[in-house]
Amino acid sequence: MNPIASTPELAAALRDHFAHVILPIWRGPGFNAALGLPYEAVAADGQTPLPVVRYRAMACARQMFVFALAGEMEHALRLFESLMRIFQDSRHGGWFYSVDAQGAPLDTTKDLYTHAFVVFACAEYGARSGNRDALDVVHRASSLIEDRFAADDGLLHAALAADFSTKGEMPLQNPLMHLTEAWLAARAATQDAAFDTAIAKLGDAIARTFVHEPTGCIAELPIGKTGKAGSAGSADNRLEPGHQFEWFWLVQQAGDVLAGSGLREALARAFMFAHERGVDAATGGVHAALDEAGGIKDSTQRIWAQTEYLRALAVHGDAAIRALLPQQIERFRPRFLHAQGWVECKTLAGQIARADMPSTTPYHLATAYAALPSA
Repeated sequence: MNPIASTPELAAALRDHFAHVILPIWRGPGFNAALGLPYEAVAADGQTPLPVVRYRAMACARQMFVFALAGEMEHALRLFESLMRIFQDSRHGGWFYSVDAQGAPLDTTKDLYTHAFVVFACAEYGARSGNRDALDVVHRASSLIEDRFAADDGLLHAALAADFSTKGEMPLQNPLMHLTEAWLAARAATQDAAFDTAIAKLGDAIARTFVHEPTGCIAELPIGKTGKAGSAGSADNRLEPGHQFEWFWLVQQAGDVLAGSGLREALARAFMFAHERGVDAATGGVHAALDEAGGIKDSTQRIWAQTEYLRALAVHGDAAIRALLPQQIERFRPRFLHAQGWVECKTLAGQIARADMPSTTPYHLATAYAALPSA
């Protein structure tokens, strides 16, 4: 069988599993209809919500994105209304990180990761539904991010206190990556050129602060803040293969907007580093983290990193690398998907390291499957 020709068929099987197994969980047993919020996680049976400790705004936003992408606008609207009603801070502005089991504010931190997903989900939902309120939130939340989260050197704080006073937390790459993703979605949804300017400025700051020069990888913590320039430095820093694949996808989508930052060239090298050092040859599983020399720092295989590898393979410019996609799908599907849902984390040996299914994961599945060829 021609491996390239088989790719659409394999991708269709993934999408079918998503439509008939994954989405019904979060429409049904994974959704608290009384509050209008997804539970944080369900058990491996796909039917039993885990005991409620909290509900996060980010999880609500991710689920809103997933159902909007699936064309289920009625459910997406319910989630949008919950995001606005339950998580908005009427006193200080912005969105709370989490609420308790009754829907009262729990963690009132102003979290950049959360705000990025508010923008991202509202952009997707607003564009697909035509809901003008959602598109207004895209502009309003983006302005708030630029004004209130601003840090030195074009970066943004990862987290602030409820009143947006500084908590002393350094900028981190992960929320900045998702903000880049959010502003790319906002640009597509609104056609507002202001997002081009914001993305370009952010890309320049990320390139200056997080790129590990020997590999082109984007480190989790700022480089130079944790050790010598050009080194990942601190023992706490790491290079995550999944994030290199995720960034690789983003810079492909950004096109010329990030051209001046050098990120496209850096991520081309980062992809190869992660592809060669961060993927287990025996199973095709993507390791959680590497050190700067390419040694395995954490061999846990998390499902989101596997989906980012699929997505990066699908858009790679080298036909020989794209040709690996069918085999990778065939390795991924039996290792991480099952009739009740999915496996969140596995060990290198294939043992289940986390059995429950978080409400945040369908976002990763949906974005990856959307990037796979359908014909």
